Amino acid sequence: MLSDVEIAQAAQVEKITAAASKLGLTEDDLEFYGKYKAKISADVWKRIEKNPDGKLILVTAITPTPAGEGKTTTSIGLADAFQKLGRKICVALREPSLGPCFGIKGGAAGGGYAQVVPMEDINLHFTGDFHALTTAHNLLAAVLDNHIHHGNELKIDVRRVVWKRVLDLNDRALRNIIVGLGGKANGVPRESGFDITVASEMMAILCLAKNFSDLKERFGKIIVAYNFDNQPVTANDLNVTGSLALLLKDAIKPNLVQTLEGTPALIHGGPFANIAHGCNSVTATKYALKLADVVVTEAGFGADLGAEKFLDIKCRLNNLQPDAVVIVATVRALKMHGGVAKNNLSEENVTALKIGLENLEKHIENIQGFGLPPVVALNFFPTDTEEEIQTVKNLCAEKNVKFALSKVFSDGGEGGIELAKAVESVFDTQKNFTLTYADDISVKEKISAVAKKIYGADGVNYLPAAEKQIAEIENLGFGKFPICVAKTQYSLSDDANKLGRPKNFSVTVREVKISAGAGFIVVLLGNILTMPGLPKRPAAEKIDITDDGIISGLF
Repeated sequence: MLSDVEIAQAAQVEKITAAASKLGLTEDDLEFYGKYKAKISADVWKRIEKNPDGKLILVTAITPTPAGEGKTTTSIGLADAFQKLGRKICVALREPSLGPCFGIKGGAAGGGYAQVVPMEDINLHFTGDFHALTTAHNLLAAVLDNHIHHGNELKIDVRRVVWKRVLDLNDRALRNIIVGLGGKANGVPRESGFDITVASEMMAILCLAKNFSDLKERFGKIIVAYNFDNQPVTANDLNVTGSLALLLKDAIKPNLVQTLEGTPALIHGGPFANIAHGCNSVTATKYALKLADVVVTEAGFGADLGAEKFLDIKCRLNNLQPDAVVIVATVRALKMHGGVAKNNLSEENVTALKIGLENLEKHIENIQGFGLPPVVALNFFPTDTEEEIQTVKNLCAEKNVKFALSKVFSDGGEGGIELAKAVESVFDTQKNFTLTYADDISVKEKISAVAKKIYGADGVNYLPAAEKQIAEIENLGFGKFPICVAKTQYSLSDDANKLGRPKNFSVTVREVKISAGAGFIVVLLGNILTMPGLPKRPAAEKIDITDDGIISGLF
């Protein structure tokens, strides 16, 4: 089979106006970035805002493993399947970060014959949204340091500057740095560091803002530091909110592309689900719901991360509710959760598979705990045996959960029709959408609720610094905000080595931060990092481009 990039390059796709027309959009509604990419004009919203909402499908997954699960691929293939069934469909996804593209995970444009195109553009600079975000974030950092250098009128305590700089690459050497070295002319020396762009509060704001005025208001609330009286200093205090908003004037508009089969796709925003809230923009989701009868969206990593945040943050703040939730699993990943080494995953091992199924079982329980109907999509691999597939199917039958075998990687939309019909069958089932915690309980109670209900932890431990931070957050009046937990994606616990369904464990809260503009509290568990590092052999070593512009190694 051809590689992902070869399949994308060989595809005969129509101009983006063809995909736009399927959503009732005309050429005048688009702002073009070449033949195959466009942004949707802000004026479109005035025309569609009173349209009825379509059905919303959330795609999530089991706890990820190096074996791969295929959540984005499944999302794209499912949308293509709905198009084959004659539905007016749109898929709404996140933009890929360059960190994983050149690191170990690869891009996020799907795979095989279930991809969004132009794959190379989407995985690289796309329409420049990440560049705009990075620039805006670093402008705020520069203005902050400039203010301190020129007299520090706001009496900022340089030991309590909390606004770092960002870069959309994995670079462990930048996690902790000293800025302002080189004498008086070069600023005030202080400790700082870099996060990856997708972890920026500005990324969260872009993805949660309802419109441009909301984005601007949220930018002004960003806390960059604390003064000597321990009071917050914001972007508004630095008089820079207008400039920050200006840099995002185009980035806030959703990006329209298409799948290999011509299904319209809105790709906008890109927070990671392990260190941020892991969902595409509210703007793109709401446009899709007004333009299509069925909308497929996905949330990053497993249901304990992206799906929990989609439901407890994005839905809470925007009056959204999915009509169905797809949980993607593979036999290979489940066997790895059952203790099989990566090199042995192609061998049949029903015993290990049954052990690994405990992980899927927990994710099913979590979605049902939200009062929503889960559908299990088993992403097919050629090495899967009939007995292994039947074993997963049997668990779903025991749990009274719909099951479908997905072959979208090899067969595109045709391979997702069974899944589409299974999803459609639960649209009208009774739902009792319930959030994990209420707004008015304490921060610690919210953390405990997520840890115990979603992860299956017995309890929560707090480092002394985290205790102080929680007290300060509540004293400043931010205690009613939802929480955004940052933890390893590789385990339901905060220990990446605990696979399957861990039992008899507690989680440790290392740090708690307020994202006042985004409107949530960030809770860091274990040793999670907000600036990833590169592996020993990064994907960057295998990527190349010829003199004719043919790209290889990108996936």
